[in-house]
Amino acid sequence: MNPWLEAVSRVEALEDLVLNTALVGEMQKRWSGLAGSQVGRINFYTPSFKHHETSEVSACGKNAFPAISITGGDCKLQCDHCKAKILEPMIPARTPEELDRLADRIVADGGRGMLLSGGSDHQNVVHYEPYFPTVRKIKDRYPDLQIAMHTGIATPEFARGMEDAGVDVAMMDVIGAQDTINQVYHLRRSVDDFESALEALVATRMKVVPHIVIGLHYGQLLGEWNALEIVQRHLPSALVLVVIMPQYAPSSRPFATPATDEIGKFFIDARAALPETPVLLGCARPSGVHRSITDTYAVMAGLNGVAFPSDGMLALAKHLDRDVLVTPSCCSMIVGEEVLALGDESTSITLDFIPEAPKRRTQLRDIPIVVTA
Repeated sequence: MNPWLEAVSRVEALEDLVLNTALVGEMQKRWSGLAGSQVGRINFYTPSFKHHETSEVSACGKNAFPAISITGGDCKLQCDHCKAKILEPMIPARTPEELDRLADRIVADGGRGMLLSGGSDHQNVVHYEPYFPTVRKIKDRYPDLQIAMHTGIATPEFARGMEDAGVDVAMMDVIGAQDTINQVYHLRRSVDDFESALEALVATRMKVVPHIVIGLHYGQLLGEWNALEIVQRHLPSALVLVVIMPQYAPSSRPFATPATDEIGKFFIDARAALPETPVLLGCARPSGVHRSITDTYAVMAGLNGVAFPSDGMLALAKHLDRDVLVTPSCCSMIVGEEVLALGDESTSITLDFIPEAPKRRTQLRDIPIVVTA
């Protein structure tokens, strides 16, 4: 048996997974030829972690790294994969004055930072310019408050405005297929525009963390490898990979769930392309067995971070002889822990044992309740 498949079989929580044997073999072969400062280390971001027990999700308390939308739930693009639904749970701050007051509340509640986001105009631009003076005031008032900003297509002038305002981390989606830009995003912009935006951001002193959404073209992998080449040409602070979650898509333009085999192939290609750059798997990815297989391939491919890992991932990483760290982190702080604290392991726990990973047992709360008249 392939030793990596044998490692999976030694983890009870994973023993029923059906993996692609040929893909696992290819991953192992390519892994053996990799070298670089980011190869072999992995950090798992979990809501709580108990010594000698499996990671488990629990209530996190106060929101230490809230997401804020400067447009509320409004977005003119209405991309097919999102329809502005991602903005709905964010805290609205429709004016600079609201943002200023909100920053005071975040700090008073013990918050460590905030993610600024918002809806785009028809050119994929989020108009933060009126907020830049306020962001500068907030940063001067609270120097330790970390500020991340998710931007659309940025010009060099816009990027310098972000930098001058004191933004710590700039994030953007990199899209590598023209058809995806036109059909999914409803944009008349080019792939070159996205590359130019990334180039403008990395020319600043900010940490820059682009995202590649796997399966963005209605669940198909189309421009992901081109997007990876763009990232490779403009080496950022880190790369975050997420997997499309089809539930936001309208029934008239449905999204398929990307095949885990294709996701796994992209993971190992991303690792090989960026051996000196942290490559992380973010929170967004389909749930259930699909998530377990995706996470398994992420560990095998050697990604540097996994947010909210599935059961058994820590044990698998140890069986594969990886250097494993665990960072206790609430969902709201994943951005802060994996991006803003790059290179800072002061809050991480080095895992020097192989944790038990039993199968999750069905509990009363897992049984659906049917109410009849």
